Amino acid sequence: MVERKTWEEFRELKLLWWINMILHTLGWAIVVNVEDETGKITDCYPARVKFRGFDEKNNEAGYIGVSKFIMDNAEELYKEAKE
Repeated sequence: MVERKTWEEFRELKLLWWINMILHTLGWAIVVNVEDETGKITDCYPARVKFRGFDEKNNEAGYIGVSKFIMDNAEELYKEAKE
């Protein structure tokens, strides 16, 4: 199964934050350019970065968002993994 999703949804679910936390370990990140006025994503690309990790506010929002995603999708994820 492949179901195309948008970068906007990926960001909203805090999955971009989660993946970037992992990538930061290696000095990489997925960068998303967002239009200030519309919130529309205009570009997305991998990049080498010097920084490692996020501030406490972004980490808290990220952990809450990823935890909610897991809670809301746990049964479906489990069924898919067993298939």
